[in-house]
Amino acid sequence: MTAPSTTVLAPDIRDRRDRAKAWFEELQQRICAELERLEDAAPAELYPEAAGRFDFRPWTRQTGEGGGLGGFMTGRLFEKAGVHTSAATARFSPDMAKSMPGADVDPTYVSASISLIIHPWSPRVPTVHMNTRFLSTAQSWFGGGADLTPMIGAQRSQEADDAVLFHAAMKAACDRFDPGCYAKYKAWCDEYFFLPHRGEPRGVGGIFYDQLSSGDFERDFAFTRAVGEAFLDVYPKIVAHRMDEPWTEADREEQLVRRGRYVEFNLLYDRGTMFGFKQGANIETMLSSMPPLVRWP
Repeated sequence: MTAPSTTVLAPDIRDRRDRAKAWFEELQQRICAELERLEDAAPAELYPEAAGRFDFRPWTRQTGEGGGLGGFMTGRLFEKAGVHTSAATARFSPDMAKSMPGADVDPTYVSASISLIIHPWSPRVPTVHMNTRFLSTAQSWFGGGADLTPMIGAQRSQEADDAVLFHAAMKAACDRFDPGCYAKYKAWCDEYFFLPHRGEPRGVGGIFYDQLSSGDFERDFAFTRAVGEAFLDVYPKIVAHRMDEPWTEADREEQLVRRGRYVEFNLLYDRGTMFGFKQGANIETMLSSMPPLVRWP
């Protein structure tokens, strides 16, 4: 096996990866604490069961070095929530190396990430996804984003209240660094989270960015932190606004059908899922993105 490149594993790269890893792990704990707070605050008349708590499960990679911490919760407000962090020193497979900047120099890479998907019980509370990551080959970059998926027809519009609030938070995070990047990252999100075989979007979007490498690591890292902070601020507000609303069996049926679209996208098109399968990531955390109940009419 070829020895790891000193370019990839140089001390400054390790330091950057370790800083990103520490941030993602801190953010994981803050997000989990906020979701548990919402579990406690949910009205008992709509959510009569005991409030959920996160079950944290460490895992170790089978190849390369590293692993992560999976955070899993089944609660009374959140039917299924997964908030996970990971870090690795490994090598790209030959197929993956072809599409990764710098991997033609050396397929060794270091990475760190946070990824979450939250599926609420209530059809009135939107599902949400957020992922941010740092990856370094002979080149280094950040990527990720966040997107919202309302389940009820009246809410599945980018002009609906939840979508407007969510996009405003993402835009504010972008505007602090580059007033032009929100429109770019929003369009990228709309294009990415689209089901070609259905001819429809997965949800109401958000932002999506990849291979962010401006030449200023501190600025790129600060932007990625801002995305995480924006998510932590806005999604609990949306949940708190919607969780008191009652729902009908017809709403629940619509939610289960819309969740089917979520499954279709994650298994057919999601690049993160494909990356994980090919690079030996933890199957339990990867597939926690799947909703617990789903229906195809």
